[in-house]
Amino acid sequence: MARKILVLAESGMGLYQFRKELLQKLIAENDEVYISLPEDEYTARLVELGCKFIRTRIDRRGIHLLRDGGLLRFYIRTIRGLRPDAVLTYSVKPNIYGGVACRVTNTPYLANITDPGAVLENKGVLQVTLLKLYKVGLKNASCIFFQNESNRQYFLNKGIVRSKTRLLPGSGVNLEEHGGEAYPPDGLIHFLFVGRIMKAKGVGELLEAAKRIKRQHPDVRFHLVGGMEEKHLGRKLAEYENYGIIKYHGEQRDVRSYIKNAHAVILPSYHEGASNVLLEAAATCRPVLASRVTGCRETFDEGISGLGFEAKNANSLMDAIHRFIELPYAEKEYMGLAGRAKMVKEYDRSVIINTYLEEIGSLF
Repeated sequence: MARKILVLAESGMGLYQFRKELLQKLIAENDEVYISLPEDEYTARLVELGCKFIRTRIDRRGIHLLRDGGLLRFYIRTIRGLRPDAVLTYSVKPNIYGGVACRVTNTPYLANITDPGAVLENKGVLQVTLLKLYKVGLKNASCIFFQNESNRQYFLNKGIVRSKTRLLPGSGVNLEEHGGEAYPPDGLIHFLFVGRIMKAKGVGELLEAAKRIKRQHPDVRFHLVGGMEEKHLGRKLAEYENYGIIKYHGEQRDVRSYIKNAHAVILPSYHEGASNVLLEAAATCRPVLASRVTGCRETFDEGISGLGFEAKNANSLMDAIHRFIELPYAEKEYMGLAGRAKMVKEYDRSVIINTYLEEIGSLF
């Protein structure tokens, strides 16, 4: 008998890029899959997979109880009308308000904590509010998935979760879509950043480090790919590009060609659940330079498949870049191969799919 699965998410892009294999598997097993999220350029692709789209308005500008009340009511109406057999929630608001809606309607649900950065980084009233909301939203979850052990322990130690928890290797990586690529030729070294252009991704530190490195190594190239989240950084990027320090490529639907052409991928992020771009870079046989924070440090082996540095520290980042530049070409190439081997062993996306199928199956 076909099951009815409802997925609550904040972004079609994230759902398509990192979870489409799970959706495809559910659809292949004759399940009806409904997706509730804001419409974007990826919605049509998800519908092409066989998903049934429910247009949903979500304000992503932070938590606001009065504003978000409409989202909670919408989720309750949707679940009551659809009567799904199970609900899968991703991201902050679907986890919180979707979880509450499932409690109200007595519907089983599985939650996925991707990157609880606002909880970990922001102190004071916002943190207290988020912790309380998470505790309410996750209270009746059949299982809560975490993408790294540090975040799981934080939620457990704070008493936020008492349900069953399971650890996933991030969103995993599709090893076929992100196959190993030959290392770029020696000569000009190209560094690549892929991510939203915002302070929390370490863009400010990257720009400062790039400026200093270019003084010593004018032939090194820095490329940035990603959507503009903070306008003041947009002005700074334009200034640095005008001086030839960086090249900004804007937001790109498919970043594989950019990763392929890079000698290393840099991510100076302040926090991550488990960085997808680092997983994809390593799967492509590219070394990674990443901040030693939860969600980044687990994706590489220091000195073997990548180099780490301190978050929020342009000097530490610059030192890591300089160390990488000085490595022999063969060692850079070996780092990439070691990264691919790590992805095959630890981050194959099929592991996530099988874990989800197991937990969904346990609900029936």
